[in-house]
Amino acid sequence: MLFWLTELSDGGDFFNLFRYITFRAGGAFLTALIFGFLFGKPLINVLRKKQGKGQPIRDDGPEGHFVKAGTPTMGGLLIVGALLTSTLIWARWDNPFVWLVLFVTMSFGLIGFLDDYAKVSKQNTAGVPGKVRLLLGILIAIIAALWASAYHPEALQNQLAMPVFKDTLVNLGYFYVPFSICVVVGTANAVNLTDGLDGLAIMPVMIAATTLGIIAYAVGRVDFTEYLDVHYVPGTGEILIFTAALFGGGLGFLWYNAPPAAVFMGDTGSLALGGALGAIALVIKHELVLAIVGGLFVVEALSVIIQVLYYKRTGKRVFLMAPIHHHYEKKGWAEPTIVIRFWIISLILAMIGLATLKVR
Repeated sequence: MLFWLTELSDGGDFFNLFRYITFRAGGAFLTALIFGFLFGKPLINVLRKKQGKGQPIRDDGPEGHFVKAGTPTMGGLLIVGALLTSTLIWARWDNPFVWLVLFVTMSFGLIGFLDDYAKVSKQNTAGVPGKVRLLLGILIAIIAALWASAYHPEALQNQLAMPVFKDTLVNLGYFYVPFSICVVVGTANAVNLTDGLDGLAIMPVMIAATTLGIIAYAVGRVDFTEYLDVHYVPGTGEILIFTAALFGGGLGFLWYNAPPAAVFMGDTGSLALGGALGAIALVIKHELVLAIVGGLFVVEALSVIIQVLYYKRTGKRVFLMAPIHHHYEKKGWAEPTIVIRFWIISLILAMIGLATLKVR
């Protein structure tokens, strides 16, 4: 919104700063961070008052989780609120990719909110039926896929860009939409599965979002794409503002979610943020790089899939408990140890993902 201030500029004054994406990204970060600090405590107080017993704790979960009973959920509202407010203030409103990512984020956030509300109001862990959530997620992903394709350069429409291999595109044709569904819905649910310990999901999401934001800025500039030999996607630079806002809002939330958490993110936050990562990957044509940058989420999701399939076939378990972070809890690792080590892994994967920009 503040981009309009450039109309007041003569090219050499303060208002000219608003032309620069990097300046507005910094503003988005600070705005979201301040939003988190200002509204975090009041939101937690409201959630605690309205929810009473807080988020239901699974009976079959790790024993150490029962001490968390009474902790309110839906803390994702703080992140989503900071993210939405900051992006609308600092991003250009004429950029279709910004609206696409916001649409996916808010839509998945709404699904998560309804799921959290059902769990809290009924005081059980069932929530919205899985098939309903999946169907709604698929519908959102289809819209996102068609939306992104419509605004991509013609040469990139329905194409899958291959990292590392220079100028290599795979024409997915009719499979582009199903592939996009896997990316968006898969990422949303993978982040949701990762959100099982205090602070575990939010930092890897922030790291992945920042990495994708840097890539978005690079592929949105002709000079950078020529130097890096990656595909140019006009308009993606504005996504950096969204990811900067996500990082700021994430820090504001982490202030209250650090062990012991004063509030849980809930599906409201995890589905929204996971959907956002998937949508950004679609926009910038780096879907496969997302699998590297978000490798932690991939492992968490695979651990559940492997556990379920193996148990159905053999009646035995591969892991002591899935997702895999619970496996390490069962092995006796302290919760902060798991969280920090998973953060470190996420940072390493982010560096590898960034390296694919130059390794050609």
